Order: sequence, then C-alpha cells, then structure tokens
Amino acid sequence: MPRDAVVDWLLEPSQPSIRYRALTELLGRRASDPKVREARSQIPSRGWVREILSRRDPAGWWVRDRGWLEPRFQGTHWNMLALADLGATRAIPEVRASSEYWMAKSPLQGGGVGGFGKGKGHHCYTANMARALLRFGYEDDPRVRATLDWLVRSAHPKGGWTCRFSSDGPAPSRTLDAWEGLGAFAAFPRSKWTTGMHAVVERTTEYYLEHRLHEQGERYEPWYRFHWPVHYYYDLLVGLDALTALGYGDDPRLAYALELLRTKRRSDGKWNLDAEQPDPDPESARWYAAHPKDRPIPLTFEVPGRPSKMITLRAMLVLSRLR
Repeated sequence: MPRDAVVDWLLEPSQPSIRYRALTELLGRRASDPKVREARSQIPSRGWVREILSRRDPAGWWVRDRGWLEPRFQGTHWNMLALADLGATRAIPEVRASSEYWMAKSPLQGGGVGGFGKGKGHHCYTANMARALLRFGYEDDPRVRATLDWLVRSAHPKGGWTCRFSSDGPAPSRTLDAWEGLGAFAAFPRSKWTTGMHAVVERTTEYYLEHRLHEQGERYEPWYRFHWPVHYYYDLLVGLDALTALGYGDDPRLAYALELLRTKRRSDGKWNLDAEQPDPDPESARWYAAHPKDRPIPLTFEVPGRPSKMITLRAMLVLSRLR
C-alpha cells in the first residue's frame, strides 16, 4: 500500500487524536491550519480520549480516590499517561483538573512531582509523570522543572537510570529498560534545556547506542513486540521513538533496530499492535500464573494482532526523523 494511503488511514476522523498527531508531527502542519484546529477541537469528544474521560470521576480520579497507581493498569496514573500520548492537553478542563489532582497527590521531596511514600522519587514513576505533564503543556511549571532537575541528579554518573532505586542522589546502577527519563527530555523543548540536561541526555543516549537497542531483546523476549499503552515497559519501538526524537536517528548503531522495525511492517504498509501489557517473559508468566489476583488489568484501545493506528503512527514518525 502506498504511503499516502496509510497516511489517509491515520487521518480518518474517527480518532481525532491520531489525526491531530499525524497532521502536526508527521505532516508538519501548523497549529493555525484549519484541519489541525478541527482535529484538536474534537479530541475531547470523540475516540479514545472521550472513552477515557467518560470513566473519570468528576473529582479528577479513575477507579478510586486513593492509591493512584492502583489498580494497575486502570488507575489514575495509567489513564493520564494514555491521555498524554493521545494529544490531550491542559486546555481540556478535565485534563487540567486531573493533572492538578495527580500532582497534589505526588509531591517530590525538595520540590517537584512524582514522589510517593514519603515523597521519594522513583525513576519509572517520576519520569513518566514528567513526560506526561510536559505533553499536557506544563513545561514552564516550576513543579515540572524541579522534577526534570531531579532526573538529572538521580542519573548514574555515566548516564542512564534504574527503576529499582529511589533517592535524591545518583543511581548506583543503570539498565536499558529505564527509558522514561529520555522520554521526558524528548518532550521538553530543547531551547529550555540546562547544561546538566544536555550532559545527562548525551551520556544516556551513548549508553543506549553502545548496546544497539537489540541487546535488550536477548534477555527480554517482549522487547521484540510492539505495545501501546507502554506504561513503564520497554520495547524496540519505545527505544527508537526516544532516540530519534532526540536527534540520534542517523547513528549507525541503530541499523539493526531500524531494520527490524521495517521488517515488522505489514504488506499493506501498516504495523500491528503485537501485544498488550502486561506481556510477560516466561519467568514473569509463571509468577502471574501462581498469583492470578496480582496480574494487572490491561488498558486496551486496539486489538493485539491487528493493524494499529498508534503503532503505525509511532513507527512512521521514527522513520520520518531519519536523515
């Protein structure tokens, strides 16, 4: 299928979130473009955003007014991450109110947001929250700026983070699956980066590029499958999306991952949603089998094994960033 036909599929009015992102990010249309304005105006009232907001309590939360991470993946935190991926912003009153609720529930020690327990930061949670709030339009909010500063302080001295560490100091280790910090900085305007942000992003991207992304798949089979919402999980498309958004698409060390992305493209030019989260590796699958009550409830919008508008949009965005 020609690229234009796939783009037309993404531009269908049934999902104005995908239409809006395709117009602005894939086709480069300006905010003043009538089609962009129309798509943006329809985001709250049609498609997946409308579906999410219909489940929202008027007080600002989803499912229950406590434990905003629970139940996974149906609670407040997870719905807010999905809204951010769908082009929702704080211009939507419900999104603004829920953002304020979310931040008030999650103060970070020393300022910022994304803390829990006694206000300690936790990379996967804190960075995910920062990334979502930036997409909602909070890039100049001092709470979000303080959170980005925490991400700089909590990075490993050589770059990278780990999701198994909560502290205000540098992480003692780093893992490839801790991608959320890079995602947050990719969502923050480059013109507003501090010297520390430039340095930590440079060191962290080098760490990812040294491992060529595909080394993660040697230890974690779901890495080869594409998911959305991704929550705090990592797959090949997550890594490519972050690194190409940060301007590293021309690095030759991404060749294997990019080729795998291309080979996963269907004959009709689209990409499938391969699986929903949780998509456990064999060890985790055995644990869930023994503890079925602890298995998270998937947050789903598309059907695994079928063409996915979100996966196709993200894959095409990755390829469009290559020089």
